[in-house]
Amino acid sequence: MAASCHDVDVPGKPTETGTALLETATGAIQGFAPINQIHQHLCAFHFYGDDMTRQVEAHHFCAHLNEDVRQCLIFDGPEAGARLIGLEYIVTEELFLTLPDEEKPLWHTHEFEVKGGVLFMPGVPGVVERRDLEVVARTYGKTVHFWQIMMALTREGQLRQDLADCVEKKFSVSFQKERENRAYMSGPAHGIHPLANAAGKGLKTEIREVDLPAANTGARIFT
Repeated sequence: MAASCHDVDVPGKPTETGTALLETATGAIQGFAPINQIHQHLCAFHFYGDDMTRQVEAHHFCAHLNEDVRQCLIFDGPEAGARLIGLEYIVTEELFLTLPDEEKPLWHTHEFEVKGGVLFMPGVPGVVERRDLEVVARTYGKTVHFWQIMMALTREGQLRQDLADCVEKKFSVSFQKERENRAYMSGPAHGIHPLANAAGKGLKTEIREVDLPAANTGARIFT
């Protein structure tokens, strides 16, 4: 599998043989039940909420908690050396509508990504893929990235063409063809909630370090 279409270098020394052997040993002894529940690989694209030109591949490795909730680990590529960049919770429309209004803008819809063909399951035959994506098209997702707020594609004209071309070539997919194949799909039964997708606005997170009173010496809080 080719490297990510937005490949970046990770600082640090190459993994040493001793470290690799230790990992092999612990991997044979310990259990990884939560990770072993992952059953699905979805590829999509995310961009910075305050700078749409900064876009990345977002490879979601997902597991169902139940019929209404999925949880996904997000990596910037599908290969063994990919970097963990975030996570996403995916819920049905019914659960989303129970959320407080102040929470709803932090969730995004999947209708455009699915029907636009730009959210896909690498290596899965189209007829099988579309059966699950019919469900995903009606869901809402909340993504937590490990730096800044990132957002999902929600309309035409957001995805950088060079990134789209690279991913289409790497995975031998056609977004246009899938857009045509998925035209019959529908989004949320009640339509896209007006507060979802950041209520149509960009978002940016700013972290401040705050000193606590002297009584709490040694502790700091980030807001």
